[in-house]
Order: sequence, then structure tokens, then C-alpha cells
Amino acid sequence: MNEKYAALAQLGTATVHEAAARSPVVDVDLIQVVPGSRAAGPARTVRCGQDDNLMVHAAVAESEPGEVLVLTMPEPRPIALIGELIATQAKTAGVEAILVDGAVRDLDELRELGLPVWARYVRVSGAEKRVRGEIGATVQVGGATIHQGDAVVLDADGVVVVEQARVEEVLASALKRFEREAEKRPKLQEGEFSYDLDDLRRLVES
Repeated sequence: MNEKYAALAQLGTATVHEAAARSPVVDVDLIQVVPGSRAAGPARTVRCGQDDNLMVHAAVAESEPGEVLVLTMPEPRPIALIGELIATQAKTAGVEAILVDGAVRDLDELRELGLPVWARYVRVSGAEKRVRGEIGATVQVGGATIHQGDAVVLDADGVVVVEQARVEEVLASALKRFEREAEKRPKLQEGEFSYDLDDLRRLVES
């Protein structure tokens, strides 16, 4: 992971989301396969055939280190698009994380492997390998539009998407927000309130 994406991952989804003027959020319940994991990287988008993971194999084979694989189907369904063997290949290739708008299986093995994975479902049912889909197409996951190369930030709170052209701007804004919060934290620990520090009292009492 390069320094830019490492910083986004460390800052986390909430800070990045607010710094980006409420950038798109993947608004769906996701399973964080590896508890405590966090990641960020440019998206490699994959549109598979329905209930088919042929293009997942293709995407892993051509992936670049540091990328976040975003795996989708025309309709998200509880069909496993990845398991331990695909995830092993992805980790070896240097993939930073995988977002699956579908299911995963081999949950214990995936956790032991340690590659950060977020998925809509965990299911045993496996995918076919018959349909030629697309790599690099614009996809939608949980209402968020994701283009190839957009920054995808993932942690325990969920997933945030930042347009590729805005990454530098959003990172700078997120760092400033982080610094402001770091300055505020000791004051809160000493008994002050954000109600006053953020001038919120005026909004309520005026």
C-alpha cells in the first residue's frame, strides 16, 4: 500500500467520509471477515455474470499490488464469489482488500489467511464459471457508484468511496480534520463539551 492509501486507511471511513463532504457510502450491511482489519486502495472493478465467478479468476490474475477488488453481479445474491483458494491467490498477488457484493465461503480459512475482505453474505453455495463479464466497468454497490481507480476505504464502520480525481484533496482535508479532533480530545477528557467547543449552544439557545 502506498503512503497515500495507507494514510486513508489509518484515518478511517468516518473521517474520510466527513472530509469528503459526505462522499458515497456503501449503504448495505457488510460482514468484515477479518475483525479489526482496515484497508484502502484504488478499485479494480469486476462485473461478473449472475451467480458466476469466472471474471473473479481473471481479475485476480491481472491485479496490481495495492488494489481493492470490487466484485459484483447484476443482482447481489448469496452465492460465494470467493473462498480460500481465490483469496490466497489475491493475497500473493498483493491485492490490498476485496469487497464482495455477494457471498464468501471458507470463513475460518479466510480469517486465518488475513486478507481484508468485506462481503454481503457468507454462504456455502458456489458460483459457476461460464459467463464472460467485465473488468473495469463502472459498478454500483449498496447505492455507491464505483469507477475503476476510485479510492475505496474499508474498516469496521463500513466502506467509503472517493473519486479518483479527489483523492489528494480529500486526504488533505481528512488530515486537517484528524488534527482538529486530536486537539479537541484532551479538552473533552478534561470535562469540556463539544456543545460549547463547536459553538452548538448558540444554535439551540439563540
